[in-house]
Amino acid sequence: MTRHRWALAATLTATLATGTALAETNWTGTLEQARGQTVYFHAWGGSEVINDYLRWAAERVEDEFEVTLEHVKVAEIGTTISQILSEKTAGRDSGGAADLVWINGENFAAMKENDLLFGPFTQDLPNYPLVDTDNKPTTLFDFTTPVDNLEAPWGMAQLVFMADTARVDATPRSMLDLLDFARDNPGRVTYPAPPAFHGTTFLKQALLELAADRDPLYSPVDEADFDTVTEPLWAYLDLLHPLMWRNGETFTSGAPEMTQLLNDGEIVLSLSFNPNDASNAIANGELPDTVRTYVHDAGSIGNTHFIGIPYNSDNTAAAQVVANFLMSPEAQAHKADTSIWGDPTVLALDKLAESDRALFEQLPAGVATLSADELGAVLREPDASWVPALERAWQQRYAR
Repeated sequence: MTRHRWALAATLTATLATGTALAETNWTGTLEQARGQTVYFHAWGGSEVINDYLRWAAERVEDEFEVTLEHVKVAEIGTTISQILSEKTAGRDSGGAADLVWINGENFAAMKENDLLFGPFTQDLPNYPLVDTDNKPTTLFDFTTPVDNLEAPWGMAQLVFMADTARVDATPRSMLDLLDFARDNPGRVTYPAPPAFHGTTFLKQALLELAADRDPLYSPVDEADFDTVTEPLWAYLDLLHPLMWRNGETFTSGAPEMTQLLNDGEIVLSLSFNPNDASNAIANGELPDTVRTYVHDAGSIGNTHFIGIPYNSDNTAAAQVVANFLMSPEAQAHKADTSIWGDPTVLALDKLAESDRALFEQLPAGVATLSADELGAVLREPDASWVPALERAWQQRYAR
């Protein structure tokens, strides 16, 4: 190597070392600032499995970082976002009620558009380089909105369906198959009423399968002919609803109620946005061990769910510490355990140290969990602007 190249190499090495040292110094400062702070984490409270996991996480961050984590249970995170927007409108730019929010999709898009998020910050979290941004591109694009380091990836999701094989011989392999199944099994299928998350996801899955052209779904809804694009969806639901549980006159409140109805035998099919959900429910005695997971042949919607920090939080240091811990191999492996939650990891296992990788490799395989190959193709989420438009249209047609 020439003297010039040696000098260049030495300069690059010194620059990288300086950058690493600076990052470590900054994170040490964040840890010190976080000590003694309380983080109010606004997150869905409708699952005891998730609530239990967050209680475990709260104990860990208290023990290790002297940070208090309070789970503020919400039915719809949109209410929290409306509260933050109201705070901003009122000029309350500090002392906000929320320090962390569990978001994705239209909720993230709304917070980003209205400058309601602290950051960018994820590039400064020590565990962020472990995220599988190469093979899980939804960690970088929330629906179609660039994340831009404004929210921390927390878990992966893909729509799956569940069937009680003690009562079902053959599962539907498409939305059209589901209609035939409902005709043959009247009153035994249903879905949650939008804007419940799983209900809106069902609408999007049906629209992706039934639409004559999917391209308009990946652009803002106001650029499309909404009535023309969605006509096949409403025609389908008009046929499906009279065949459903309670003749489609009553809808469930969400996935937990669907699980209960499946367990009671009132319905024979359910759905989840967690591929491990059925195995988790079986392990916890919430579903019979005859339940199995399946997907439609054309694929199913998949995305990443995230954690964001509101712009007016006074506890941003502690919020970053919590976000970083929830991305750690320890927390991600604990979350992926089907006896705990069963939420798939955002991490790249080949980036982990051998001891951390072992945490995942030793996890038990869920009895009702599909392999990566069996999960099939992941369908991209439509543009976030389609969500409120679909929910409004559904309410106008079917809400009672």
